[in-house]
Formats: sequence, structure tokens, C-alpha cells
Amino acid sequence: MNRFLAACGLSLAASCLSERPRPAPPVVSITLDKDSVRSATNPPDTLTGTLRAQDADGIDSVWLQLDDDPPIAEDGLLQTSFQSPFRVVVPAGFSSGARLPLTLEARDVTGFRSVLDTMVRVARAGP
Repeated sequence: MNRFLAACGLSLAASCLSERPRPAPPVVSITLDKDSVRSATNPPDTLTGTLRAQDADGIDSVWLQLDDDPPIAEDGLLQTSFQSPFRVVVPAGFSSGARLPLTLEARDVTGFRSVLDTMVRVARAGP
């Protein structure tokens, strides 16, 4: 009987030590179609690309923000993998060489958030 109880105890302990997924924030990435933009052009320049977010629990929301402009929000529809093209108008008033921050943020259904920051460079206005 003691051996049986010991065997049951060992099997219960072993099952508690097995690998299992741990809660974690979403994995996010941005693919830019170009790494520089022009400011004060007519028509205004646009920044385009693709944003991605993945999470085993499901993506609740995704936000993309260029500089201090209001963020663009997308509903993740609780999908485990979210991908969407984006197009952002570049505001006027930046000099050549300036760097504009681009921020991607995603939240999963459990409330974990991820933030990815990158920059795009303002190029000289061409003819």
C-alpha cells in the first residue's frame, strides 16, 4: 500500500512539472514599404506597410501611431494571428533628417500588452 501511495504521489508531482504555455504578451512586428518619407509635399507623402500581432490567447486590439498623430486602432477579433496593411499620411512641418517615431501596440484578451517602437527618417523633398 505504501508503494502504491508513493507511486501516485510521484505521478502527481511529475504532472505538475510538465511544460505548459505561460501567459505572455503578444508578439508584434512591422514591415515598412520604405524607411524614409517626405514632409510638406503636395500631395502629402504616405507611409505604408504591414503590421502583425500574434498571441495564443487571441488579439483584442492593435494601435499604430506616427509621431504625435492620433493612433489608428484595429480590432483583433480575438484571432490568434492578426495581420493588416496600413497607410498613414505624413504630417507637414518636419525638416530633412528628422526622425519620426512609429509605435505599434497590441493587447491580448488577457490584458497583456506589447509595444514596438521604430523610426522613419524624413528625406529631402524632391523635384
